[in-house]
Amino acid sequence: MGPFAYDFMQRALIAAVLVGVTAPAVGTYLVQRRLSLIGDGIGHIALTGVALGFLLGTAPVLTAVVVATLGAIAVELIMAHGRARGDVALALLFYGGIAAGVLLISLSPDGNSSTLLAYLFGSLTSVSAADVAVIAVLTVVVLGVTLGLRRQLFAVSSDPEYARVAGLKVQLLTITLAVLTAVTVTMAMRVVGVLMISALMVVPVATAEQLATSFKATWFGAVGIGVFVSIVGLVGSFYLDVPSGPTIVVSAIALFVLIAVVTAGRRVIRRRVSSVSTT
Repeated sequence: MGPFAYDFMQRALIAAVLVGVTAPAVGTYLVQRRLSLIGDGIGHIALTGVALGFLLGTAPVLTAVVVATLGAIAVELIMAHGRARGDVALALLFYGGIAAGVLLISLSPDGNSSTLLAYLFGSLTSVSAADVAVIAVLTVVVLGVTLGLRRQLFAVSSDPEYARVAGLKVQLLTITLAVLTAVTVTMAMRVVGVLMISALMVVPVATAEQLATSFKATWFGAVGIGVFVSIVGLVGSFYLDVPSGPTIVVSAIALFVLIAVVTAGRRVIRRRVSSVSTT
C-alpha cells in the first residue's frame, strides 16, 4: 500500500504542494532584497503566536498569523525609520520570538514538548482538512498579490532608490512583502515547521539561480523546485518516520548541491574545450 492511500497523507500532499509553490514565490523577492533570513525571524515570532493561542485557548494558527504579521511590519518599520540596522532588527525577532514562544508554551495548560515540536519541525498527522482549506485560501491570496504586483515588487527588491524615484510607494510595498512572508510562514507551520520554512523560501531560489538567466525564469524555476522537494521530502518522511520539515529541507539542500556540482563540472569542461580549441 502506497503512502497516499492514507487520508492524512493525501491532505499532507495537497498542503505540501501549496507550500512548495508559495514559499519560493515569496522567497524569490526576499533573496533579491538580500533578506534571506527574515523568514527565520518571522518564524520565531510565529512560534510566539502559536504559544499565545494555546495560552488563550484560541486557534494557534490564527494567533500566529496576527502576531507574525505584526512582527513583520515592525521589523520593516525598524529597518526603514529606526536606528537599528537590519541585522539587529532580525536578531530581535530571532531571540525575542523563540524566548517568548517557549515561555508561553510552558505556561499553557494545553502546551507540551510534543506540541511544540510539531510546530517547530512540521507534523504530517497534524494536517487536517480545515488546515488544507486555510492553506489553499492563503495560497491564492499570496500568489495573487505576488503576481499582480510582480513588477513593483521586483523594482523595490532590486533597487529601492530607483523605485522611489519612479513614483512607487516603496514603504507600502516592502510592508506588503513582509506581510506576505508572515502569512507564508504561518501557513507552512504544519508541513515544514516554523524553524524550517525559511529554508524552503531560500534554497529553491538559490538552486534556480544556478540555472536561470532572468528573474522570471528564477521565479518559475524556484516554484517548480519547491514543489518537487516538498513531495520528495513528504514521501521520505513517511517511509523514514521522521518529521516532514527537516526531510523537505534536506531534500532541497541535496538538490542544490547536486545542481552546483553539475554546473561547476560543466564550466570546467567548457573551459577545457575552449582552451583546447584555441591551441
